[in-house]
Amino acid sequence: MQNNPRDAAAWAGQGQGLSLPSWDQLPAIPLYMDQVLLYLSDQLAFFQRQEDTPLLTSSMINNYVKNGVLPHPEKKKYSRGHLAALVVVGALKQVLSIQDIKALLAGKEPPEELYSLFLEAQLQAVHETCQELSESLAAGKDIRQEALRLAAEANAKRAAAERLLSGSAPAP
Repeated sequence: MQNNPRDAAAWAGQGQGLSLPSWDQLPAIPLYMDQVLLYLSDQLAFFQRQEDTPLLTSSMINNYVKNGVLPHPEKKKYSRGHLAALVVVGALKQVLSIQDIKALLAGKEPPEELYSLFLEAQLQAVHETCQELSESLAAGKDIRQEALRLAAEANAKRAAAERLLSGSAPAP
């Protein structure tokens, strides 16, 4: 846990300036698995809990293909569409089940439109959260209490997303 307010503030500062690649910025040429892992490690580094613990591994990606979350690569190469889906999976797998992410990715929108919607929502959420965290830290608020508040908010939003994806209305 980042008990040091300066470390937390530095992370929040990074988040306020975070960008993720747009559809057109994703590599246009298909990549092999090792290239995919290097690329995604760089793009998703902000979301990693620890630097030495990657969000995605080759085994995970192979399982996503096997379970229909991702289409099969062509000749062991992953396209722009694969990379976009893997950015979504890597960012959301800590919050939603893989089956829920699969449902999100199975929308009727073209992949580039769905990815654009994800980027807009993800970056807005990160920027707002990091701005709020920076302000809380600058005001001297307790780090553990802020972590508790953020975790509770995340849990409520996760529950809402799961309800929407399951198609069932919340109980009264």
